[in-house]
Amino acid sequence: MVSRDARVNLLIGTGHFLSHFYQLCLPPLFLVWQRSFEVSFAELGAASALMSGVTALLQTPVGFLVDRHGARRFLIGGTLLMALSISVMGLATAFWQILVLAVLSGVGNSVIHPADYAILSGSVDKDRMGRSFALHTFSGNLGFAAAPPIMAALILALGWRGGLLLVGALGVPMVFAILLQSRILNDQAAPHPAETGPALSGRQLLLTRGMLLFLLFFMLSSMAGAGLQAWLITVLHQVKGMDLAVASTALTAYLAGYSGGTLAGGVAADRLKRHLALFVISFTTLSSVLLVVVDVLPIADLVAIALLLGAGLAMGASRTPRDVMVKDASPPGQIGKVFGFVSSGLPLGSALTPVPFGYLIDHHRPELVLVLAACLLMGSLLCMGSARASSSPIAVPAE
Repeated sequence: MVSRDARVNLLIGTGHFLSHFYQLCLPPLFLVWQRSFEVSFAELGAASALMSGVTALLQTPVGFLVDRHGARRFLIGGTLLMALSISVMGLATAFWQILVLAVLSGVGNSVIHPADYAILSGSVDKDRMGRSFALHTFSGNLGFAAAPPIMAALILALGWRGGLLLVGALGVPMVFAILLQSRILNDQAAPHPAETGPALSGRQLLLTRGMLLFLLFFMLSSMAGAGLQAWLITVLHQVKGMDLAVASTALTAYLAGYSGGTLAGGVAADRLKRHLALFVISFTTLSSVLLVVVDVLPIADLVAIALLLGAGLAMGASRTPRDVMVKDASPPGQIGKVFGFVSSGLPLGSALTPVPFGYLIDHHRPELVLVLAACLLMGSLLCMGSARASSSPIAVPAE
């Protein structure tokens, strides 16, 4: 019989998969939409930007609602809105309708992180929390990876309208599954009167030095990762002289390593609870060093691919312990708002990075891209260390 923890992870992980899948199911449609609606590429990009931007902006206020009223109702409503908005795009007759639906899907998507982490924290055995967080992250990465090829295949088989109607409809049985299994999805533990520490409002909590530094930690890490994903192929081609196909393989190796490392990091997080910071520092530093080695040393293509695989493994392994540290720094009953706030640094970092990295390449300094990514990662460690030093038991009154 499937264990309770496994069923919780499967439900929450599937929803997270869909969340990330929907975020990347739009770009494969851009060329088709350009012909169908006669719009510019800038207008097409607005659809993805609106979805991601709305998600980032609403995560924190949704986190407050999750902490106050419980996570399940928001997870059900958010998943349904996110999925149906994608499905209804298949019926659009004008591009402005796509933009409106992208906003609505972003509203639904904003629920996922605060609700998921609140439910996982209240439903999973604390001794397996690291592995649960790792599976959550892994399922999201899988959604990103699956969206482009699946959408491309569906466009060929069903047309873009049929493809969107189908993938959006997949969220409906997910909602029914959450309803049927809602008894195993417990909310986070309710806050107890604190014995020590000052009482802060939720807003004051998020503006404490520790939480602001955790936000920067997430944002700087995301900036480095987004820069690598966007420009690694170009850098390897221009700096190392790699064939484009080989450079693409190197990026795939990095991303595959990152996903595998995430699962390994979950096991480590459960076993090294008192040494999470040291683990994150060690593996983030290792990843940074490997990136610089690939950049500055004259090495064979296969060696570069192997080193980038290692860099991805190290970086992925450090992510789950990072999330567990944030959970441990969250006062009881405040996980929704804390994760909604700090995880907004992920889309913010992704939005900030591509232009300055591209600026380096435009000005004939592509060799600085990997160095900048490594510096951002090391800077994120400074934020993490300061955040942990600033974190202390904090009482947050019920709202």
